[in-house]
Amino acid sequence: MPASLVSPAERSYIEQGIQHDCRADGRGRLDYRHVVLETGLLSQASGSARCRLGDSDVLVGVKVEIGEIDTNQPNKGRIICNVECSPSASQQFEGRGADELNNTLTLALDRLLNGPQSGIDLDSLCIIQGHQCWIIYIDAMVMDAAGNLLDCIVMTTRAALHDTRIPKTEIQDMGDGDFEFEIVDDIEDAEPIKGCDQLPLSVTLYKIADRYIIDPTILEELCSQVTLTVGVNKEGMVCGIQKGGQGSLDPSLMTEMIQTATLLGKPLIQQLEMKLKHEDAKELEKRKRGEVVEKLGFFAAII
Repeated sequence: MPASLVSPAERSYIEQGIQHDCRADGRGRLDYRHVVLETGLLSQASGSARCRLGDSDVLVGVKVEIGEIDTNQPNKGRIICNVECSPSASQQFEGRGADELNNTLTLALDRLLNGPQSGIDLDSLCIIQGHQCWIIYIDAMVMDAAGNLLDCIVMTTRAALHDTRIPKTEIQDMGDGDFEFEIVDDIEDAEPIKGCDQLPLSVTLYKIADRYIIDPTILEELCSQVTLTVGVNKEGMVCGIQKGGQGSLDPSLMTEMIQTATLLGKPLIQQLEMKLKHEDAKELEKRKRGEVVEKLGFFAAII
């Protein structure tokens, strides 16, 4: 992907503003942009969500299908991730310009979701041990790139998985070690993904000069020498750390950045969960009254 350019004057302006805790858009170093998060947008998907973090815009669709089990994990389901940047999201993404970024974001999302750190109960996705399981396909589309894409993708994915329902299965023992299963068609019997409420969010901190910020704009990203992405769950525990960029981090600064990420990640998850639960409660109440449920999304105010 061709590199964007930032002028020396723009770089100096951004760096000096960050030193004084006043960014170009008026935010402090540790302030998020506004978040607009909508769920249940795609009728043909098992779950979906769309997140607008500032001007960054991401749509995630989740599809649950039955597939062959991984022989290395005969009693677990599978999660397969894919991230694509739309060519219309940025001029840099035209042609094959986004291939490298697509791979980087896909791998980062896959690392976060596959493994015990994700909190998702993969054992519950197994239908017949050693044979068949539920496979969760997560497809993220970046529709507008305006900075902090990974955090926006993870936030959207978390909401989409919360919106996802897995059909109930009934297993019959046919004898001689053979099993068959049937899928219950009633959508009311579909179940949420076990453990999705434990899924961490990513908090990426960008070092600019000798300070660091969160949720940067495009120009701020261009001024960053190094990034540190920290996975944080709702208990405030660190679930993973990944360094990016070409620069280096002093150990004391890295420790401070990790502590900052945990302090920011826990309340962020709490606010998003509160909004999601409120949305679920309103949907349940409408169903009880026999009303048609129309998901119009909601606004999540971020501190």
